[in-house]
Amino acid sequence: MKVKEKVSAIIQLLKDRYPVAPCALHYSKDYELMIAVRLSAQCTDARVNLVTPALFAAYPTLEAFAAANVTDVENYIHSCGFFRQKAKDIVFACQMLLSEYNGRVPDTMESLLKLPGVGRKTANLLLGDLYGVPGSVVCDTHCIRICGRLGLSKGKEPEKVEQQLRKILPAEESSDFCHRIVLFGREVCTARSPKCGECTLSPFCKEVN
Repeated sequence: MKVKEKVSAIIQLLKDRYPVAPCALHYSKDYELMIAVRLSAQCTDARVNLVTPALFAAYPTLEAFAAANVTDVENYIHSCGFFRQKAKDIVFACQMLLSEYNGRVPDTMESLLKLPGVGRKTANLLLGDLYGVPGSVVCDTHCIRICGRLGLSKGKEPEKVEQQLRKILPAEESSDFCHRIVLFGREVCTARSPKCGECTLSPFCKEVN
């Protein structure tokens, strides 16, 4: 089977299992998604979703976050881990949105990467979810693990895997594909105990073939 056919089949099987592919993080404003993604580093989305309601209530506007005391923000996000650096990044990024981007999360990779705490993974997610930018590939641990098992990518370096996937994923499918891979990675193709017996993608998996 050619790579294009293989990718198309995998995408369709994931669509069949997950017709809707929402972002797992809860937010209502563009900067709230930026903050939630920053909090999710080395932390589960479930934990972030428990923390952000009180955080967003305490700082209901971008201006409030920009004026926040970093130590106070730390208290709200303590359970997310690495809270000191995350709090600094959140406050400084919000200040930068106001001072340089007219209070709006920018819509280009170049501009997003200038924000404190924003790397390519975060930038791709923001571009895909906020602006529907084609070709947005979010390389988190689920994506790297599963795409490696499926033979769609090699290695574990996020940027290298991202570039490999960009070459084979249809641009208009890439963002939703990554969301579906996360759902699949949590439910079926887990890191330690993958449920290979109920895996619809097993015909394409290097681990079982």
